[in-house]
Amino acid sequence: MKDAMEMYIPTFDDMLAAHERIKPYIHRTPVLTSSYLNDLTGAELFFKCENFQKAGAFKVRGASNAVFGLSDKEAQLGVCTHSSGNHALSLSYAAGRRGIPCNVVMPRTAPQAKKDAVKGYGGIITECEPSTSSREEVFAEVQAKTGGNFVHPYNDPRVIAGQGTCSRELMEQTDGLDMVVAPIGGGGMISGTCLTLSNLAPETQIIAAEPEQADDAYRSFKAGRIIADDAPNTIADGLKVPLKELTWHFVSNHVGDILTASEDEIVEAMKLTWKRMKIVMEASCAVPLATILKNKDRFAGKRVGVIITGGNVDLDTLPWLN
Repeated sequence: MKDAMEMYIPTFDDMLAAHERIKPYIHRTPVLTSSYLNDLTGAELFFKCENFQKAGAFKVRGASNAVFGLSDKEAQLGVCTHSSGNHALSLSYAAGRRGIPCNVVMPRTAPQAKKDAVKGYGGIITECEPSTSSREEVFAEVQAKTGGNFVHPYNDPRVIAGQGTCSRELMEQTDGLDMVVAPIGGGGMISGTCLTLSNLAPETQIIAAEPEQADDAYRSFKAGRIIADDAPNTIADGLKVPLKELTWHFVSNHVGDILTASEDEIVEAMKLTWKRMKIVMEASCAVPLATILKNKDRFAGKRVGVIITGGNVDLDTLPWLN
């Protein structure tokens, strides 16, 4: 059943159905602009602020679509997943709204703020080592014990269809864009962006942004096949996971390019956004702006959508305090 689910490629109609299904459980997040950042980059930037989303991250879209798309029989044993943070807390939020249990496997190094949010929403945490292999091994044990419905953080058509609703809103709120830039880790958001824009605005170029120290998607894109790192080390904790078959389908077919940024560039972009836009955002969300600042000629004169994916920050461990 799971393999069949993974092989199903979600459609534009699936995204539209997801948007109707999840509307009671999500915010239609605002799009903000900054004349300072426009002047600095030479582009007209439109920031889709999913840091203001329910549960503080875009991932509540896909999680809610998966949870509320379950039949009553499927939902009886609850849901389970593995996640470094935002998917875990988003799935816990959605499961809590439906009144079903949620078991999540999280790296022991995941930000405390995200662990606290999972527990606050009623999620049950089992910790693992900070590697893909440990995460999947511990998760197999948890799923066998609980029997919950597996909602993969990104390699799941229900999740991708839900994430695609973000770009639908962005296009409605901006009256057309030349490009959309979003972070890439496992590829759930970028896949949803591809799903929506390839149908709604095929002329809009999709750019993925990735940390240099976790650049497996960039290397995969250049090689034409998935190259996975087991345990990359980057301040952008939400972007440490590798692409999977379903997200690779969208990346390889619809992404125009993948750009990377260094750790210092990511921190500077994060500080700049906090300072100039007065909004709380995670390091993972600063990667798109960091790549735009690094490649100004690429974006100059363009109308560019920038997806800020989340705002669940551990305020005691801000990168510029270390």
